[in-house]
Amino acid sequence: MKKFLWIVIIIAVGIVSCSRSEHNKLILTEAGSVAAIYPDSALKMLDIIDPADLHEDSLKAAYALTVATAHKAAKTSMVSDSLTGYAFDYYRDKDFERFLQAGDLYALHRFWLGEGNAALALLDSLITLPDVPLNSKIELLRSRIGVGGQLVDGIRNIAAIRQLMQIDTVKDKQLKYKRQLYLNYTFIGKNDSALVLLDELIDDAYRRKLTNLQFEYQYEKVSVLEEAGMYSESNQLADYIIDNAPENSALHFLHFCKALNFLNLGDFKNASEQLVVADKYVAEVSPEERQYYESLAGHIRNILDFHNEGRIKIISVAELSNKQRDRWFRDNNTRYEQKQNALKAENRALEFKAQSERKTYIIVIISLVAFIITLGGIWLFQKRKRKMVEAEERADTLQKMVDELHKPAAPSDSQEALRRAMLQQLNIIKMVAETPTEQNREMLRKISSVDSNADGPLVNWANMYEIIDSLYSGFHSKLHSSYGDKLSEKEEQVIMLLAADFSAKEISVITSQSTASVYVRKSSAKKKLGVPEKQDVIAFLRGDLSR
Repeated sequence: MKKFLWIVIIIAVGIVSCSRSEHNKLILTEAGSVAAIYPDSALKMLDIIDPADLHEDSLKAAYALTVATAHKAAKTSMVSDSLTGYAFDYYRDKDFERFLQAGDLYALHRFWLGEGNAALALLDSLITLPDVPLNSKIELLRSRIGVGGQLVDGIRNIAAIRQLMQIDTVKDKQLKYKRQLYLNYTFIGKNDSALVLLDELIDDAYRRKLTNLQFEYQYEKVSVLEEAGMYSESNQLADYIIDNAPENSALHFLHFCKALNFLNLGDFKNASEQLVVADKYVAEVSPEERQYYESLAGHIRNILDFHNEGRIKIISVAELSNKQRDRWFRDNNTRYEQKQNALKAENRALEFKAQSERKTYIIVIISLVAFIITLGGIWLFQKRKRKMVEAEERADTLQKMVDELHKPAAPSDSQEALRRAMLQQLNIIKMVAETPTEQNREMLRKISSVDSNADGPLVNWANMYEIIDSLYSGFHSKLHSSYGDKLSEKEEQVIMLLAADFSAKEISVITSQSTASVYVRKSSAKKKLGVPEKQDVIAFLRGDLSR
């Protein structure tokens, strides 16, 4: 019974574990198919999964890959994607394309942690691997360009962009890469090359009648012209955009560029006037844009103050420096908070796992207890039913034996004489035989019950052994003398009654034991006596004891 219960428990726990594992696999498959296109939907699906509940390495790696892919597509923080390193190691020798994908995401995770140079080194090492599939190389180069642009790694980024333009020839992508190329040219001071590319982009937007995009490129050209020292041309283009650009939201920056151009031309009066106009327009932009503007305009104000007053006020320099410091602290605090939030998320996942496991264990335990109780109830019901059926059969057998006692005896029949002598030994039978009422029949049932509490055996076995010896040529004495040290008393009694031709049911009534116990004792006796399996034990003994 205990072994059976343990098997049931193991099966139940296995079913729960397999069910949860298959459910997680299904979610990961569905989320993975949409992570790059619909990242928010993928992340909502992944919220159902508890990362700490992923015990299979393959599921853990797939989860890390899917979450990080969604974060990359959504352009949100990847600070919390620490498992991408695990996925990177897991897929190294198992799946080359996923290994490259995990490496790309792991590099971006390290970039978000502030490890930009390490991120670039990892991306460069992956890009130069042999036999990198085309799609994987495109993704790696795009990430390299993005990280390199943030780190102002212009020279190597230009090489990566050129390589990307050769393998990804989609026109819209080519225009995007051309824009990144001109930006990186400005990083390394090659403004002439940057202006050539910008003019190509402006012409293309003009041909396709993309007015907003055209003015966006011209707006960027204003800064490049200033960077190239072409201050008058920069001012002319700025005036053109101010007069013609629809829904112009960059007026503050255009006037700021004009102020900077006038300053570089030595025209302090116009520089001051343009800065005042820029300050007026900047009040209408977002706080973030205003903060960025102030970080630039502060320097021009200090220069103009020095020109007008012959000195630079320490408070102005300190104010500008403090703003830069505060921004640096805010960036660091933001990064620190992102790390802390990632740790909190992991802790919440662990807490949720513990709660989920407790609930699962409780459900499993309750289910098992209910199952065991049900099995126990069924077993008790079947046992009681068997006892009732057996009691009825034993009562019927006992009644037949009582009825047999009323029949005339045949003196010459020794076997019949033994049966009658045995029946007469049964206490209460005479009374029942004389008055066979329903009450006495109920008494027969009670007497015939195996678990009866009646005191003493129903048969005087000492007398019975004497009768058997006298009728069967000392059968009991010979048996006891030869095998008494092997057979138990109950086994001897069963052998004696079998010799007297009593049935198993009759023997069960006389010896106050179940029919099954009679068969067990008969088999045990045969084994102890060395009786062949298919030979009758009485025939064997009669032949053996007669020698």
